[in-house]
Formats: sequence, C-alpha cells, structure tokens
Amino acid sequence: MSKIAIVTGGTRGIGADIVRGLIAEGHTVIATYHGNDERAKAFQAETGCGIEKFDVSNYEACEKGVKAIEDRYGRVDILVNNAGITQDAMLHKMTLEQWTSVIDTNLSSCFNMCRHVLNGMRERGFGRIVNISSINGQKGQLGQANYAASKAGMIGFTKSVALENARKGITANVICPGYIETEMTGAMNQTVLDSIIKEIPACRMGKTQEIADMVAFVASDKAGFMNGAVLSVNGGQFMGG
Repeated sequence: MSKIAIVTGGTRGIGADIVRGLIAEGHTVIATYHGNDERAKAFQAETGCGIEKFDVSNYEACEKGVKAIEDRYGRVDILVNNAGITQDAMLHKMTLEQWTSVIDTNLSSCFNMCRHVLNGMRERGFGRIVNISSINGQKGQLGQANYAASKAGMIGFTKSVALENARKGITANVICPGYIETEMTGAMNQTVLDSIIKEIPACRMGKTQEIADMVAFVASDKAGFMNGAVLSVNGGQFMGG
C-alpha cells in the first residue's frame, strides 16, 4: 500500500537516492531542503517527488513544514531524518557555533520532525521513522566531536522513540552508514580516500543506493517487528555496538 513519506535533506547525496528508492516502492515522497532552490526544482522535475523548503534545525519551521505537508497530502506515514552537516575541528579549536550548528541540524532536527509527525502516527496506529546516523556516531572520529556526538545522540533518541511508540504500531530504527560515495567524499584528497578504503574489509566505499535499499526495507511492512535496531552499513569497517 502506498504511503506518504518525508525525507529531510532529500534532494542530494544519500537523501536523493532514498527518495528515489521510496518512490520505486510506490510511495509518495516529499523531500525537504534548505538551500539550493535550482537543484531542488531540478530534482523534483527528475523524480516527480514533492519538495518543501524549511530549516529542520528550527522547531517552528518544522511545525509549519509538517503542517503544510499534512494539509496537502493528508498524513505522514514515513519519516526519514537524513539531513546533516559537518563543521569539523579539533575540540580545542572548535567554536561554539561549530558545535551548536551541527548538533541543531543533525540531532535537534530529529526531535523537531518527530515531535510534529508522531501524534498523527499514533492516532492512525502506524508509522515508520528511520534516522540516518553514521559509523562515526558509533566509534567517534578525530576532529568530529560535534558530528560524532550528534550521530551518537540519534541512536539513543531512536531507541527511546521505539520504546515509547511500539504499542501504537510505530517503529523507529537507525541506520549507520560507513564511508559512502557522495559529492562530499568525492571532493576529498585521493590519498586520504585511499587510506580510508584500506581500513574497509570490503575494500571499497559504499554506494548511496545501498543505503537507500536499507531504508526502503526498514520503512516497509516487512520490517514491522524491527524496532529500535541499529543497522551498520559500512563494509565491515566497524562491528561494535
């Protein structure tokens, strides 16, 4: 059965393939974005998805954005919290702005979005929440205390949401990608990339489609008994909890 899905940060990178994957499953998908209007409109023309522009780090903006989506499409069945940024610096040099901007965009956005879709999901007795964390939220990373904290926080947040809402037919799971081929990693120094790949037992970086395929499954009816799970998709680079 077709569902209504929101994918935050859904017009580029991993988010764009998540949108494509959910559309391929027959769902109606709305991609949120914050910056590039031209790119968002081109992506909408390519995929046929809906688009909504608002800042997911802002609570009131999320309230208005979700209401606009619910007014237009009737409900929200699936929420994929994918939007994220990096502001890397060693902790002894990190500014307060670098800390707060990453925490607000990556972690507080999960609260902002979930808070405004959960009541409707609970009333209807169905919901799928999928949060996109990171391998670095599991193991930490040099120069990424802010990013690692935000992504680790998503894991605890997801488990709590799962516990609170399971009886209402809602699942909340978290996916932790490893190093994935995106524009961001493509801009990295090749020597650095080579050193990263040497640490991956699969001897390659992941594909955005591989993350999208995992999201599509977790969001499906087939995953109804999967709740509070932390799913690592990293080629074997990190196998801890």
